Amino acid sequence: MFVETEQFAKQLDEMDEKERQAAHEAVGRWFAEHAGKITHHTHLAPVHTATTVRLGSGEPVVTDGPFVEGKEVVSGFAEVEVADLDEALELVRSWPACPLVEIRPIS
Repeated sequence: MFVETEQFAKQLDEMDEKERQAAHEAVGRWFAEHAGKITHHTHLAPVHTATTVRLGSGEPVVTDGPFVEGKEVVSGFAEVEVADLDEALELVRSWPACPLVEIRPIS
């Protein structure tokens, strides 16, 4: 999962159009270079579009927005086929965008 931080989002906002386009092209190149291992990927809509459902005792509570206001937000994800965590880490080391990537196995 690709995780944006407030600092990263601020840096993107401060870029001019040419810099922002170059950043997006770098991400496109990364996906192209690793296309053989990527089985699915998507970019999520902005966090303000989220709907959160809190489950527990009683009726579920539905609220607009993310579960918590945080300084980090998952902005997208990619499913990759790799042999092991080491191979996943190798792939992530070349990620050119968000400063955080969370790796989880699919069960």
